[in-house]
Amino acid sequence: MCIEKLKINNWTNWHHIIHKHILHEENFIPKNINILIAVSGGQDSMALLTLMNDIKSQYGWSIFVWHGDHQWHKNSSRFAYELQEYCSKKNIPFYLDSAEDVDISSEEKAREWRYKTLCENAEKIESTKIQKKETYLITGHTSTDSAETFLLNLARGSDFKGLGSIRKKSLLNSKYYLVRPILIFNRSETAEICKSMKIPTWEDPSNLDLKIRRNLIRKKVIPELEKIYPGCSKRINNLSEKMINYSNQQTDLTRLALISCSETNGVNRKKLNQLCHDARISILNALLIDYCSKRLSSRNIKNLSLLILKENNGKIDLPGKKIISWDKNYIRITSKLSC
Repeated sequence: MCIEKLKINNWTNWHHIIHKHILHEENFIPKNINILIAVSGGQDSMALLTLMNDIKSQYGWSIFVWHGDHQWHKNSSRFAYELQEYCSKKNIPFYLDSAEDVDISSEEKAREWRYKTLCENAEKIESTKIQKKETYLITGHTSTDSAETFLLNLARGSDFKGLGSIRKKSLLNSKYYLVRPILIFNRSETAEICKSMKIPTWEDPSNLDLKIRRNLIRKKVIPELEKIYPGCSKRINNLSEKMINYSNQQTDLTRLALISCSETNGVNRKKLNQLCHDARISILNALLIDYCSKRLSSRNIKNLSLLILKENNGKIDLPGKKIISWDKNYIRITSKLSC
C-alpha cells in the first residue's frame, strides 16, 4: 500500500513513519476526534506533540495539550509557563494542573493523578459546544519506556502476565482510550527528532536522579544493552506486546476450557483433574473471578488446585462470604448464607 505524503512544509521520515503506523494499525486513532496530549516538556512528549500537530489536518483532529506540574523541582512553574507560551504561539489550546496539594510521593500515585486529571480535562473539552466529539488521550511513551518497565518487572519477579508492560492502546476510566503512538520510536530517536526539527524541550532534573530505579535503568542499563545489541529496546517492546497478546489469548482459551468443564451441577471435577497443573490453576482462577470480589493469591489458588486433585471431598471459605466445595464429581461455589 502506498502511503501518501502529507502536504506540510517540514515533512520528514519521522512524519512518514508515524503516519504509516497510524494508518496501518487497525482501530488505532480515528479521524475527526479530539486529541488531548499529555506533554511533560521532555523530548518524548515534545516530539510526539510536534508530529501529531503536523499531521492533524490529514485526520481532522483537534489537538489539545495538557501539562501536569508535579512541583518536583524549583523551576517547574517556569517550565509550565514557557510550555504554555510555546503552545500559544502554535495556536494549541493548553490545559494546566498543579499537584501542589496532591500526594504524588510515589511513581504510582503520580501516575494515578495524571490519568485522573487527564480524564477530567477531556470532560471539560467535550463539554464545550464546539468540541462535542470523542476524545482520545495520548502519551509519549517510547519503546525505551516499555523496555525499562519490562526489565523492572522482570527484576521484581513479575509473572508472565505482568511482563506484558505498556499497551499501545487501552481503555482508561471505562470511558477514554489512552493511546501511545510513539512506542515505535526509542529515546535516541525522539532526541534526534527534537534536534533535527529544532523542537525546544524542558527536561525535568529529577529524571537525572539515579536513586530512582527507573532512572538507573534508563541511564545505565538500557544504554549498555543498546551498545551490545543495537535496537534492543524495540525488540523488548515487541516481546512485551506479544506477551500481552498471548495473555489475552490464554484468557480466552481458559474461558472456553471453563465452559467445557461446567455442567448443571457445577464444574466437572474429573474433567478438570485430567488437565495439567497450570491449566487447572488458570481455570480455577477464572471461576473464582466470576464469584469473588477479591482475588486469591497465586499461592492460595495453587494449594486449592492440589487439594481438589488429591481429596475427594472438601470446602474452603472464600472472600465475599462465599464457599468453594467439592465432592467426587463436582466443584461448586455457593454463598455462606445459603449453606
